[in-house]
Amino acid sequence: MVIKSIIVSLVGAVLCLDRIVAQIMLSRPIIAGPITGLVLSDPYTGLVIGAFIELLWIDRSPIGVYVPPNDTIVAVCATAGSILVGNTAGQVNPELIALSVLLFVPLGIVGQRIDIYLFRSNDRLSEASVYDARQGNAAGISKHHLLGILKSFVSMAVLQCAALIVGTAALQALFTRMPGKLLEVLTYVYFFIPVLGVAVALTTVKLRGAIPLFSGIFLLGTLIMQVW
Repeated sequence: MVIKSIIVSLVGAVLCLDRIVAQIMLSRPIIAGPITGLVLSDPYTGLVIGAFIELLWIDRSPIGVYVPPNDTIVAVCATAGSILVGNTAGQVNPELIALSVLLFVPLGIVGQRIDIYLFRSNDRLSEASVYDARQGNAAGISKHHLLGILKSFVSMAVLQCAALIVGTAALQALFTRMPGKLLEVLTYVYFFIPVLGVAVALTTVKLRGAIPLFSGIFLLGTLIMQVW
């Protein structure tokens, strides 16, 4: 599990770079989840978890100086945790997915705090780049730019690796010792999460059109069909 956690954390760090560098939507949970699942040979689980996280925080956009929760980290870690524990337990089931999402959701806030710290620390690199520009030092500008990217990559990789190693162990310990009644509750949670996501999506209809709402309803219908 440790080696797979390291590999996933490196992939997750690359995906997190999309939030500040490329910005081609690879960091969105609906994309990051299946990519993580593909690395672990289970893209379906990644798609389900990615859709859950996408809907839950679809109303949090990086507008102005606001830094939203890092939903990329949540999608990557919740997907990897579910698959790694599922491989040990025999299968990835709805109860395991629900528990994994609940366990790793707080990482979004931790990632948000780290993002804010990195953005503030990059002010010094920006000032140094301006000085290099005045001096005509193109190599210095490039060095400071790459240093900012490297700081973000290392921070996200370390955070995800630590979260996966500790979180996966905790997830496995909790899931394997959980009584039947609590597993039944997790089944309801599994179906409540997309319902909550649809409610969140409703708040974005006027801003972004009906696509989030239709996506949420489609996800909910898919889960219901899965049970039937």
